[in-house]
Amino acid sequence: MSVPTLLTKSWIEANLLELSLWQQHAYRNFVEMVADKENTYPCVPARLGFLADSLRFGFVDDARTEHASAHLASLLQQYGECSRETGPYASLVVLFDTPEDSVGRSTVEQYEELFWSLLSRVSSHDTKDWPDHIAKDPAQPSWEFCFDGEPYFAFCATPAHVLRRSRWFSHFILAFQPRWVFESINASTPLGNSLKKAIRKRLADYDEIPIHSSLQWYGQEGNLEWKQYFLRDQDELPSKCPFSYMKNLFKKIRS
Repeated sequence: MSVPTLLTKSWIEANLLELSLWQQHAYRNFVEMVADKENTYPCVPARLGFLADSLRFGFVDDARTEHASAHLASLLQQYGECSRETGPYASLVVLFDTPEDSVGRSTVEQYEELFWSLLSRVSSHDTKDWPDHIAKDPAQPSWEFCFDGEPYFAFCATPAHVLRRSRWFSHFILAFQPRWVFESINASTPLGNSLKKAIRKRLADYDEIPIHSSLQWYGQEGNLEWKQYFLRDQDELPSKCPFSYMKNLFKKIRS
């Protein structure tokens, strides 16, 4: 099976019919969501990045398969090499083939387990050391997911979400924002504060449930990044981050 490569919005739209049917369907749904005509999608940077052709896309088979982690690892490695050349609102968007049995039967909690399992499996393909300035313990404020020496904010949406509409998508989908993107978008910058207000207002209007209490800025007192990666339909979280446990489990299995 061939390894996925990064694609741009402009390439996809010029060659859409060359993609498989599920890939066409997933991409069209993404466009309808992030570039909706009413301009209501809450993540303003994602919308701006999409319209500016700054996003990079990857298509991966069923996330439950073993090769999915290797393919996602390849996409992340490719992306780390080019992300700084793609513009200020850079993100990697990965769309997964999501079979009907998964869409119709999987719960939010089952997708949550799949998400953390996938991130942990991807880490097993990482050949570089974790960056020195990023904590290895998710219980520390400086922790965030890293791959190939690059720290990322990870986002997940699923077909099972209902109340938290901003976390719903027709397919299992992950997005990775490089940490350097937030150098000019954080609580200490006028642009960051302006975007935060705009995003929170849109979230309040978009979702059927109040804004999750875990949504904060990186480095903000009391913030833990892992809590924002996967949000359930309710304002609740696992008692501790599943990443370390699953990562160590996969290490034992492979040893």
